[in-house]
Amino acid sequence: MPSFDVVSKVDLSEVDNAIQNVRREIEQRYDFKGSKCSLERNDEELVILADDELKLKQMHEVLQGHLAKRGIEPSVLDYKPAENAAGQSQRQKVGIKQGLSKELAKKLVKEIKDKKLKVQVAIQGDELRVTGKKRDDLQDVIQHLKTRPDEQPLQYVNFRD
Repeated sequence: MPSFDVVSKVDLSEVDNAIQNVRREIEQRYDFKGSKCSLERNDEELVILADDELKLKQMHEVLQGHLAKRGIEPSVLDYKPAENAAGQSQRQKVGIKQGLSKELAKKLVKEIKDKKLKVQVAIQGDELRVTGKKRDDLQDVIQHLKTRPDEQPLQYVNFRD
């Protein structure tokens, strides 16, 4: 029976490459000269340190631009509220969304079942397995999932006949 998996994964090595590019750009940009802005990754969390709120917003734009160049959608970033560090400086933690949350998985299952296609959907940990008798039904499911607005990007892997 044909099947495929719906996952949401981020290549962390590409994130590391984007972080290196951001650091390089910050060192060279005139508006960041003499500032103490930094960006680090701890597992699946980024820590942005900026001199003030304006520089923090500029760091967001630079980071999102470099992630987009690397093929990573900016919607994988989960910005936590900024907190004050020493003096006027700002510290912000940014989570990297990996896998499908339970709520999102249930919402996707409900949407697929509402389409009335002859497919079965099973939640397997942080991914979905979609199986059906016809390839066309599976391709319809993929098309439907691609058209919906998402809070995080989805990938379709392990398509098997």
